Amino acid sequence: MRLFNCMSLIVLLLCVSPGIMAQTLDETPAGNGEWGYRPAYKSVSTIDPPSFSWRPMKNMTWTVQCARDRDFTDIVYSADGIESNVHTASKSLGQGRLYWRYRGRNADGGCSGWSTVRSFEITADSNKMPLPERGELLARIPDSHPRLFVRPEDMPELKRKAKGSLKDIYERLDSQCSQLLAEPPDISEPPLYPEGIVRGSEEWRGIWWGNRMRVVKALNGAATLAFTHLLGGPEKYGEEAKRILLACAEWDPKGSTGYLYNDEAGMPYAYLFSRAYTYAFDLLSDSEKDKCRKVMRIRGTEMYNHLNPSHFWKPYNSHKNRAWHFLGEVGIAFHGEIEEADDWTWFAANVFHACYPVWSDDDGGWHEGISYWWEYQERFTWFADVMRSALGIDAFDKPYYSQVGYYAMYLMPPGTYGTGFGDLVGARKPSNYIPLMTTFATQAGNPHWQWWVEKMGGPVNSSEYHAHGDYISYVHGALPKIAAKTPKDLPGSRLFKGTGQAYLNSNLGDGMENVQVVFKSSPFGTQSHGYEASNSFNLWAYGKHLLIRTGRRDNYGSDHHKNWMWSTRSTNCIRINGEDQPKRSPKAKGRISEFTTTPEIDIVTGETEHFTRTIIFVKPELIVVYDRLTPNDPAFYEYWLHAEKEIAVNGQHSITVDNDGVFCDIDFLSPGNLTFSQTNQYDPNPRPRVTLRQWHLTATTETIEGPCEFVTVYRPRNSGQDTTYKADLKKGTDAYTLDIDMNGLSFGADLPLSAGEPCRATLKRTGKSPANVTAEPVTQ
Repeated sequence: MRLFNCMSLIVLLLCVSPGIMAQTLDETPAGNGEWGYRPAYKSVSTIDPPSFSWRPMKNMTWTVQCARDRDFTDIVYSADGIESNVHTASKSLGQGRLYWRYRGRNADGGCSGWSTVRSFEITADSNKMPLPERGELLARIPDSHPRLFVRPEDMPELKRKAKGSLKDIYERLDSQCSQLLAEPPDISEPPLYPEGIVRGSEEWRGIWWGNRMRVVKALNGAATLAFTHLLGGPEKYGEEAKRILLACAEWDPKGSTGYLYNDEAGMPYAYLFSRAYTYAFDLLSDSEKDKCRKVMRIRGTEMYNHLNPSHFWKPYNSHKNRAWHFLGEVGIAFHGEIEEADDWTWFAANVFHACYPVWSDDDGGWHEGISYWWEYQERFTWFADVMRSALGIDAFDKPYYSQVGYYAMYLMPPGTYGTGFGDLVGARKPSNYIPLMTTFATQAGNPHWQWWVEKMGGPVNSSEYHAHGDYISYVHGALPKIAAKTPKDLPGSRLFKGTGQAYLNSNLGDGMENVQVVFKSSPFGTQSHGYEASNSFNLWAYGKHLLIRTGRRDNYGSDHHKNWMWSTRSTNCIRINGEDQPKRSPKAKGRISEFTTTPEIDIVTGETEHFTRTIIFVKPELIVVYDRLTPNDPAFYEYWLHAEKEIAVNGQHSITVDNDGVFCDIDFLSPGNLTFSQTNQYDPNPRPRVTLRQWHLTATTETIEGPCEFVTVYRPRNSGQDTTYKADLKKGTDAYTLDIDMNGLSFGADLPLSAGEPCRATLKRTGKSPANVTAEPVTQ
């Protein structure tokens, strides 16, 4: 502590030296889309040490202090000369209540005052994850090559396994290399956009994505050839890898494949060129190495300047959340060879510790939906491998990555398809995620995730295991095998509270026998690719979609995408006075305020401005949706429901969804006098090449004075199941009471009028013990 106090005294003397003007600290609260001050006031950190984050200011370096007391007489950590507005300590801080503050110093040596003091807590369960100091971290990178995924000292054992336990993967690599020699990739420079081309048009899209595919085919081919050569493959593989690499080095680094010109081409160029370079390193002459370094210095600098420092404070950008770790691969590959490369590596390490992943929570949830989860997390697993090998950092020490596989398990029990929220999820199947879940199970050593993989028929044993080839499969093949464990010890339903989604399942082990409710009320709002309205839900039963989110993305940002899919109308939700929730905006915030799961009944409540929705799920055959709406002025309401086929409407108490023999009967108990309309057209429709049509049912009220409540009962069933049903709803002074008798069960619920009171449910089944469940508050 004496050392820390001496250092603080030196800094203080500098700050108060005559003639040096103090800097005013900007402590404006974080706004929408900003990362914020972390650890937040009175928060509990799941990591020891937490990463400190504060509002950036130009031309400043920073000091951070952490103490056991608010007066900072017992300082446990202090760091000075910090260049970014984030910092992670190189040691654990220990459990208990702690306090932190920061201040800045400008280029003239003038210091600001200390910031607001913020307290936080570290518990005994907090994961220990310090970030080594810069010099120590960079010293871990091998002096020689290869450096990405593998180290030079790994190669003798990996070469031996090419004739042993990994022979099958090596033979696939060898076959791929033979094919590359027989049909070499096009190594001419991809074209620029023609003058006057319309961004987003079909012609533009063809060049935009086509150039990406050209890059991947050429440079991933070079990486595959060079890696296979390292394993003992013939010299011709190495020579072809070198030919492709050097040809691509001739391309204009700020041209058609430049990062700022077309990042979908520029990003894969950066990391695939780096892999090919580190694998082919010993085949290159000094002048050829210098040629590669020059082109990657330009490309890496362009990426770094685009990402740093803005990404630390405003990280909610979809593409940037790939670019930072691709830059990390470049930095490691060119360590000691490009002057700025170590800055790129240090930047990537700080992004990972301080503000990644951003669309997630510590429970393993993902805001943008399972398609983008797969797209982004598969690519991140590459950097997880690289960090473990080159930097000695285990990504799975992070709470999110220790839970990440439960997202797919609960959202997509084996047999489920096209479920959940988010862009491009409509046609996704669990089999699409076997490779990624295999990687997660192996990297984290999680037996539940391995069970899911094996239940789905995996792990996969093909060249599709990884999007960029079997050289990554080869590295993973050398990792320890994981024994599977069934999820019988886990609850069937799960809340991902930080992303505001709950997945309620009656049968976690078999999607074909499962009834599933997917519910969203998200603090992320409708940002990015997770654009669906808060308090919306989907329903799956017995292998079929019953109530769905709708539309088909014809092109990102098209008229249909923006004005139908981003609209509340596209979801199973409610609009007030014909108004959508804010589209694709962090302002459209929701939150899950209650969640209880039991083997018999789940209860979940979501809240947005003027709208509280509670779902009570009696597993598997009964779902009660209770909505409380409290606008400031008289309003009318539109209750939207969507299905794959036309919905049969015989009055508001007799509505049926039918999807090839799986049904859902719907009863609008309250309010009365609803008017129904239905169409299979979107507003607006997608481009002509998209022929998908779904059905949209709207139940509309009259204008209502004061609060409005909807009480709606959903009864999913298979063909031939008993449909005996009787419901009685009464409105009292403080609550509704609902009683339902059906199929040998007797269900009761108290539905309070006040959103601050919990819903309660009781259940009696013939021959079984009664259940009494009360919704429990969720701490945020």
